[in-house]
Amino acid sequence: MAKKRSGGGLTGTQQAAKFLGVSVLSGAVLAGIALPAAGALGLAAKGTVEGFDEIPSNLKTPPLSQRTTILDSEGGLLATVYSRDRKVVPLEKISPYMQKAIVAIEDGRFYEHGAIDLKGVLRAINRNAQEGGVAQGASTLTQQYVKNVFVEEAGDDPEKVAQATQQTIGRKIRELKFAIQVEEELGKKKILENYLNITFFGQQAYGIEAASQRYFSKPAADLNLGEAAMMAGLVQSPSRYDPINDIQEATKRRNVVLQRMADVKDISQAEAEKAMAAPLKLKVKSPKNGCITAVDGAGFFCDYVRKTILTDPVFGKTAEERQKLWNLGGLTVKTTLDPRAQAAANEAAVAKINKDDPVAASVVQVQPRTGKILSMGQSRPYGLDQKQNQTTLNLAVGSKMGGTTYGFQVGSTFKPITAAAALEKGISPATSFDTPWKINIPEKDYTRCDGKPAGYANWEIGNEVESEKGAYDMTSALGKSINTYFAKLEQMAGLCETLTMAKNVGYERELGKRLQQLPSVTLGAQESTPLDMAAVYSTFANRGIYCTPVAIDSVKAANGDKLNVPQTKCTRAMSERTADLINQMLKGVVEDGTGTKAGLSDRDNAGKTGTTNDRKDAWFVGYTPNLSTAVWVGDDVGEKQSMYNITIGGEVYDKVCGGCLPGPIWKIAMTGALDAAETPRFAPIAVPRAEKPKDKEGGAGPNKPGKPGKPGDAKPGDTKPPTNPFPGLIGGIGDGGNGNGNGRGGNR
Repeated sequence: MAKKRSGGGLTGTQQAAKFLGVSVLSGAVLAGIALPAAGALGLAAKGTVEGFDEIPSNLKTPPLSQRTTILDSEGGLLATVYSRDRKVVPLEKISPYMQKAIVAIEDGRFYEHGAIDLKGVLRAINRNAQEGGVAQGASTLTQQYVKNVFVEEAGDDPEKVAQATQQTIGRKIRELKFAIQVEEELGKKKILENYLNITFFGQQAYGIEAASQRYFSKPAADLNLGEAAMMAGLVQSPSRYDPINDIQEATKRRNVVLQRMADVKDISQAEAEKAMAAPLKLKVKSPKNGCITAVDGAGFFCDYVRKTILTDPVFGKTAEERQKLWNLGGLTVKTTLDPRAQAAANEAAVAKINKDDPVAASVVQVQPRTGKILSMGQSRPYGLDQKQNQTTLNLAVGSKMGGTTYGFQVGSTFKPITAAAALEKGISPATSFDTPWKINIPEKDYTRCDGKPAGYANWEIGNEVESEKGAYDMTSALGKSINTYFAKLEQMAGLCETLTMAKNVGYERELGKRLQQLPSVTLGAQESTPLDMAAVYSTFANRGIYCTPVAIDSVKAANGDKLNVPQTKCTRAMSERTADLINQMLKGVVEDGTGTKAGLSDRDNAGKTGTTNDRKDAWFVGYTPNLSTAVWVGDDVGEKQSMYNITIGGEVYDKVCGGCLPGPIWKIAMTGALDAAETPRFAPIAVPRAEKPKDKEGGAGPNKPGKPGKPGDAKPGDTKPPTNPFPGLIGGIGDGGNGNGNGRGGNR
């Protein structure tokens, strides 16, 4: 390798290049450029020795964009994504045949000349003069590499790409100056390695490794003579010599390369002729790029991971920085996705709902204590073909992360949040209210966090059916999802306290909107997402500690460096006692309440149904101590329709409810995801119950209120079962809304 002289002057190579840059480049042809009249060259600035010296020689070689690999929690491949499909490999992992073939056809004297090939230049001048145009180029392999660096640096910017490839003398002189630097700093082997990794080989494949996999489904190290010759022939014109589109033209070009290899003594003539006689045997591997190729139905989760990298400041302070990181690729992203849970979520999402049904289902699972998102399943497949009922709309998340604009009203799945706020205020689970089927409460009886009344209208609340009236305590009201009870409980607990609890457990509205301070929040009138609801309920499973959802475990850059990733943030949202009481009360929902079709028989589990006004959304959100799952069902296209007299999954429903469709879906997802050997239990605690009301004769009376329980009736560690269970007055088995929210709230 040439070295700089101690006095800082030019080496012999540089002096020669300067001479050629001034004399040859400005007076004739370089690399296939047929020069026009001298006056049109525009070389006044660059056509002198001083002009050549002014060109900076510090070539900023950009890192090569490569494919990003997304893995599940066990290291299994989920998807590969890239802006340019490339995998950089060292020279020793590239077939010697490939190395010889590319040199033979692109620059036969590569190892004999410096940055430029004077013989090649003179030969090109002579040939082009004879032909009267551009018949032959003279760019060395080093110069081609430099041009490819400019193209790579231009990225997908059409204007920059045009500048990097424009056929002008000025660009060629600049290219030459950088080629001199590259020759001195890298040496021949490294230049060859870089060239083979940066070059475009057609069919979306950049670099020899990706191209070898594309055409022959094998690593570049295993390319034989004929295969290597075909690949080397592609470089001149990847479209013209594309073997997938024109096998005959590709074969002719391969044979040209083989003959050239024989001419320069890389192979014998006999070897060349034998290889020429063999047919091209392709083993094409179709390009697989993006989340659309994700395995196990993980396309929606894959896209969520992509959105996380593009939006979370941990991956770059600005959107431009994060986009650059993603486009550069070469990342190995290990996610939190559990393959068993994902398979279960997929199975559950399509078990009761077909992809072409008028409604869709979303299933998402979160691990308590860690916040890890274990699965995202959806009844409509991920993709762009609407005729096949595909979609890229992720129903589990909000619009920032690729989902719906506003989320969905959550119905009665909000009620446990109100119950938690009441318990934190010291209100006993034994507190009972004697309520009619419908009630009216002035909005001014609810106080906002600023101390002002929530409104001045009358709020009319109704239960599912007229028979749902009488006395209920907190346990029975959760089990039967009694709207009127929770309207009164919210009044007692406080609207502001209820909203504060919602914030503590991660209940959020989409687009950064704050929860409206309206009493109807207790009936789930305000929107959220399945992912947020799974995280909310994981707080109960985690004995009162809320952990923000995360999807990424680790990220490695192409050079092996570990990048920072978003970490879950866990905060106490409520006391252990409050969470334990909620767990025991929500067990009743799946044991003998509105969620009996969802209940698991082999382990502790709890949950809550939810259905909004006019049955436009149906939910079941439930959990065990080690897994929280949210299921939403509803119309995902256009204006939401009510789910009355509707056929879903081949079954006719007169009215969809949270317990009759989302509930069974939830059961399938949970059963498949959970390990039968692991059956943790909720912390034992006795839940105080209201006394049974008695009539004048001393028996149970249907409309007599029970006595409100006192704060502290149940203490941490209580294990005795209630001595006087209060079943409430059971009316109806549904959990749907009936439109009695006065436009301000969903019901059950």
